[in-house]
Amino acid sequence: MDLTTPYLGLTLKSPLVVGAAAPLTEDLTNLRWIEDAGGAAIVLHSLFEEQIRRERLELHHHSEFGTDSFAEALTYFPEPETFHLGTETYLDHLRQAKAMVDIPIIASLNGSTLGGWVDYAGQLQAVGADAIELNIYWIPTDLELNGADVEQDYLDIVSAVKAAVQIPVAVKLSPFFSNLANMAKRISGAGADGLVLFNRFYQPDIDIENLEVQPNLILSAPQDQRLPLTWMALLYGKLPLSLAASGGISRAEDVVKLLMAGADVTLLVATLLRHGIGHLKTLEQELQRWLEEHEYESLGQLRGSMSQLKCPNPSDFERVQYLRAIQSYQPIWAGDYRVMH
Repeated sequence: MDLTTPYLGLTLKSPLVVGAAAPLTEDLTNLRWIEDAGGAAIVLHSLFEEQIRRERLELHHHSEFGTDSFAEALTYFPEPETFHLGTETYLDHLRQAKAMVDIPIIASLNGSTLGGWVDYAGQLQAVGADAIELNIYWIPTDLELNGADVEQDYLDIVSAVKAAVQIPVAVKLSPFFSNLANMAKRISGAGADGLVLFNRFYQPDIDIENLEVQPNLILSAPQDQRLPLTWMALLYGKLPLSLAASGGISRAEDVVKLLMAGADVTLLVATLLRHGIGHLKTLEQELQRWLEEHEYESLGQLRGSMSQLKCPNPSDFERVQYLRAIQSYQPIWAGDYRVMH
């Protein structure tokens, strides 16, 4: 069975790609296990804009501190063995990852402004990244900032990074745009090679006893795949972009659905955190079995077959399906509006 699929100009052995998650990709040993279990590519955990900014400030502080103490002390540099730049560590991790496995390694940059992205994108390319995933994570809160300005910031980041590198660049988007289809078109026009749909915003929680705002990470669930599935189907075949689906993918059937909608690859994180890296092998075997049972010879036959361009009823992905869904729902107490206890 031919499971190969194109993504960002690369030919991957399957659509099973490990998404960016520190518990999965920070340990180099895990990368070998991922390859052995059947992973087709790995997106490394993100290098954050805040890391770059903080470390530049710290380096400036350490190099300037005490300069004027006495005449001979023209400058003080931090000792290499005690002051490690996280960004340098990331680059070294990427370099070692490339030497350790044969599958593509995709670096991830996470930020909200141009910052140091352009410089570090070039360095990621220089140490061997096969592609870059640009994870733009931003919640605009300025009451004076309009939507057009927010969108332009995204486009400026994409254009600047693409001008700095020759390797493919994918953009991981949130779904919160007034017209996501138009935004996808403009991102394509800015030079992006692919879209990853979607980024998840991790909303904090409140500890009401200690009066603290706390992080609250909830792994994705099967229902989370509905949103990327919808937009895969709507965008497939309309833009010259690779499409990666992210969120709620845990079974081979989920992979099949998203490929039918138009995805080139599916990014796996939560299911591997729950079941272990070895679950990749199970997914690959189940995917092969499903394709054989349904008499598919390759993923090419499957991809996009249920997208808006190719499905029997294209309007099913728009308003008419919304109306049908509402009208078809029957609560368990249908016909009896009394609340029973």
